[in-house]
Amino acid sequence: MPLEVPWTTLSAGRGAGVAHEQRPVRTWRVFGQLAAAAGVVLVVVAVLGLTASRRIAEQESVNGAARRTDLVADAVVQPTLQDGIVTSDPAAVAALDEAVRTNVLGDEVVRVKVWDADGRIVYSDDDRLVGRVFPLGVDESAVLADPTTEAEVSDLSRPENVYERGQGKLLEAYRPVWTPDGTPLLFETYSRYDVVTERSTALWRGFSGVTLTSLLLFVVLMLPVLWTLVDRLRRAQQNREVLLQHAVEASEEERRRIAATLHDGVVQELVASSFALAGAAERAERSSAPELAQPLREAAGTVRASIQGLRSLLVDIYPASLQTSGLDAALTDLVGGLAARGAAIDLALSDAAVSASSDAALPAGPDAAVSASSDAAVSDGLDAAGERLVYRVAQETLRNAVTHARADQIAVSLTRTGADVVLEVTDDGVGFEVDETLVRPQEGHFGLRLLRDLASSEGAELKVRSAPGCGTAWRLTVGAGR
Repeated sequence: MPLEVPWTTLSAGRGAGVAHEQRPVRTWRVFGQLAAAAGVVLVVVAVLGLTASRRIAEQESVNGAARRTDLVADAVVQPTLQDGIVTSDPAAVAALDEAVRTNVLGDEVVRVKVWDADGRIVYSDDDRLVGRVFPLGVDESAVLADPTTEAEVSDLSRPENVYERGQGKLLEAYRPVWTPDGTPLLFETYSRYDVVTERSTALWRGFSGVTLTSLLLFVVLMLPVLWTLVDRLRRAQQNREVLLQHAVEASEEERRRIAATLHDGVVQELVASSFALAGAAERAERSSAPELAQPLREAAGTVRASIQGLRSLLVDIYPASLQTSGLDAALTDLVGGLAARGAAIDLALSDAAVSASSDAALPAGPDAAVSASSDAAVSDGLDAAGERLVYRVAQETLRNAVTHARADQIAVSLTRTGADVVLEVTDDGVGFEVDETLVRPQEGHFGLRLLRDLASSEGAELKVRSAPGCGTAWRLTVGAGR
């Protein structure tokens, strides 16, 4: 028995979800998911857009600082430079200082430095830096060797930037300038980083406006399409449920018609034939041809055996006792019919148990029943649909156990747990892979999907556990008084 194999839920009953069961389509749920997805997209777009706009703004600000420094160097610094600036001549320093403070320093540019090729600061608007020597970096030396304008975010941890540390994050830009006698100097400006924040905010506002408008317009345009698709899907599900119900009802009606035809036609004719053969055997015994009596008795026995087989088949096709005597009696008749074919089945109805095997003396007729010795039937409280569901599941699982699983022992129990009626069918047969069979039904296992759909449509819970070589166990839980 599959004691160590976990249960697989085929139908979780009403008010619960399951991986194999297709839940009804709800319009509010679909639109709620759409709104949630749109919100997630907006958040992602906001984060990515803010990051991208900051990077773009920083790059534009760096390039702007480079262009501004280039322009100031050509228009202000280069015409003002004198040869004496290299030797810190007071007149040359004063002329450059006046030009810088008048035309360069302001809200954006907060520091100006002029370096010689040896790394000595020959001019700065901060007198504390003038005359100090700091080794030029690789980029600064490269600019002097190959004239160009460069800009970058300032590294305020470097020693030459000690007096800029209290002004927040800065952008620095530098390029070469020349004194009248051709001496190359490095002109460097420091600008506030606030411009990056301002530009990134402006870019983000424009970007977010366009993105948000486009996304909302897309959602609005998709709403009619989505509404149509959801409506069609919901109607398709409803049609599927209706078709399933019609199929079940048609199957029941066809079973009822075949059972009635057999009972009123072939079975009655065989009964008449059996009586006729028995009478002929009696007459032959008393007549002058007693040698014909034994063959006639054997033929009558064969006909009676055929009648018994047909009555067992009638119980399988349409259990009349389900309508007349109830579920417990119908299950007993079902087990009796299978026992007549050689199956060993133990049937337990609440506290009473019935053992059925090939030698069991269980009635095989369609109107026969074995009653459990309990005060009340286990199925009391189930409506007609619930009784039919329990019987169909028991019938299908027992057929599979006998026909396909080649089981030696089968156990069937019908018990009550609180307000629920629980059917369990367990066999020691060959077993099968549940998940694989659900995806790709094998021969003999197409009923698995039918059982799942039947239980789901009635709001019942259906579980199965099985594995190759471990047998199979089924558990159906139906709420009484549904």
